Amino acid sequence: MTEAEQIESVLRDLARDAGAAIMAIHARDDFDIRAKSDDSPVTEADLAADRIIIAGLERAFPHIPVVTEERADSHSLSADRFFIIDPLDGTKEFIRRRSDFTVNIALVENGVPVRGVVYAPARARMFYTRADGSSVEEEGPFSTPGTLRPLRVREPANDALRVVASKSHRDLATDAYIARYQVADLVSAGSSLKFCLVAAGEADLYPRLGRTMEWDTAAGHAVLAGAGGQVLRFDDHQPLLYGKSGYENPFFLALAPGVDLTPPG
Repeated sequence: MTEAEQIESVLRDLARDAGAAIMAIHARDDFDIRAKSDDSPVTEADLAADRIIIAGLERAFPHIPVVTEERADSHSLSADRFFIIDPLDGTKEFIRRRSDFTVNIALVENGVPVRGVVYAPARARMFYTRADGSSVEEEGPFSTPGTLRPLRVREPANDALRVVASKSHRDLATDAYIARYQVADLVSAGSSLKFCLVAAGEADLYPRLGRTMEWDTAAGHAVLAGAGGQVLRFDDHQPLLYGKSGYENPFFLALAPGVDLTPPG
C-alpha cells in the first residue's frame, strides 16, 4: 500500500470511528458542555472524537505533526506538511440536537489541503478524497467500505445560481453579497457540509464573510478541490492557503469554476 492509499484508508476509518463516538454521546439525555477561553462551547463529544483521531494519526503517521482545534498547544506549530482536524465541527448544532455537524480531517502540504474527509454521522454522509486526488461520497453504513459516488462540481448557470450559506453565522453582509447574484436557490447548511454540497453539484457558490479557522475549512476545501472546485480569498480572488500564523482564515468564496464573481450590482 502506498502512503497515499494509507492516508485515504486511515482518514476514512478515523472519521467513521470518531463519528460513532459522537453519535453515542448525542443519543444520551445529557452530556457535559463547557466553555473554552473564547466562550465557544466544547462538549465531551468533541474531546472523545479528538482523542480517537489524534491517537490514530500518531499511530499511523508518527512523522507528520497534527494541529487540532481542541489542543491549544498545537496552534503554534509551523510545518510544511501537517494534519489539521476539527473533531466536531458544528458543536452548536450538535448541542441543539440538529444534524449539521461533521468530523473534519485534512492533510496540508505546502499550504494546500491535498487530502480530506468530511463525515456527517447524523446524516450518514461521508465525503473524502481518494489516493488519486479525486473526491467521492460513500454511501453508508460505514462499518465496511461501501458504494462510492464520484463527486464533480456542476457547470453553473450564472442567471440561476444555487447558493449555500451558513446556518449559524449568516449576517447582513453575507445577504448583501448574495443579493448581487441571480439566485435560483438559496439553502442554509451547517459546518463544512457547505463545501461538500458544492463538490456534489448541489450548490454553485458558498460565500463566507465571517471568521473561520483553518481546521473548520481544510477538509471541506480538499474535498471540493478534488471535485474540481475552488476556494478563493474574498478580497483578491487568490487561492486560500493554509499554515498561516494563528491558523485564522480571511473571508473566502468556495465555488464551482464558471461562477461569475463580478456580477452587476
